[in-house]
Amino acid sequence: MENFSEKTTTLRKPKWLKKELPSGTAFGKTRTQLDRINIATVCNSAKCPNIWECFSKKTAAFMILGEKCTRNCGFCGVVSAEPDTVDKNEPEKVAMAAKKLELTHVVVTSVTRDDLPDKGAGHFKKTVKKIKSLLKNSTVEILIPDFMGKEEALDIVISSRPNVIAHNIETCKRLYPKARKRASYTHSMDLLKKIKSKDSSIVVKSGFMLGLGEKSQEIYETIKNIYNSGCDILTMGQYLQPSKKNLPVIRYIPPKEFKFWENIALDTGFLSVVSGPFVRSSYNAEEIYNKIIKQQD
Repeated sequence: MENFSEKTTTLRKPKWLKKELPSGTAFGKTRTQLDRINIATVCNSAKCPNIWECFSKKTAAFMILGEKCTRNCGFCGVVSAEPDTVDKNEPEKVAMAAKKLELTHVVVTSVTRDDLPDKGAGHFKKTVKKIKSLLKNSTVEILIPDFMGKEEALDIVISSRPNVIAHNIETCKRLYPKARKRASYTHSMDLLKKIKSKDSSIVVKSGFMLGLGEKSQEIYETIKNIYNSGCDILTMGQYLQPSKKNLPVIRYIPPKEFKFWENIALDTGFLSVVSGPFVRSSYNAEEIYNKIIKQQD
């Protein structure tokens, strides 16, 4: 096992974390279309570093159930506050936005809604069904919270038959008390296992961040645990501090190290692994899904 240093020599952003912004008008057009429909995206709410690239390619990851989360994870840029009232028209708004953007693979995520009786599962189901009804040739990927471990909530979203269900582990088990205080590493792993056992046709996806202080052995164990949960796709990306209120970056991981872990994960058995400084769960989601389907044909 490689022994990578836990600390960086400097916390100034290295050169590999500098991106050239795409040129052209597509970014502005995409943002304007989303603003007109008044629909939230995780691209904006979570301060994703890929927003310019994705909006310029006319892609976006929609965020439902409001923009205020009932949890306060140490790594996350989404606002933690009294949650918004659920917009009953949101499923149709998302579907209409996806149609206007001419999406062929629609990604939907949400804030965590521990305040709702079904933890938001029913709203996910309505959204998936609206998308599939309006865009009959499009595929749907949902990135779900842990639903507080409630199996009945998971059953609801599975019944809507999305093509991909993703749930991120986010970090190694040791760092959960610091990074995900109100979440459970065990609950999240169990949720991933249940998806595949309930519907083996669904592509299962998970991911986690590097740079929060995890050790090499912990990275390896997290990769192995996610694979053993039944996941098909794994994503690994660099943790970037969204604000001064969030956890600090302990180390910036160089691209060659991301490549090392990508090879480890592929050797473990994942059908697809995307690993790099700018990788996020929904990054190039359509290309990754299509690659998996071709492999299965």
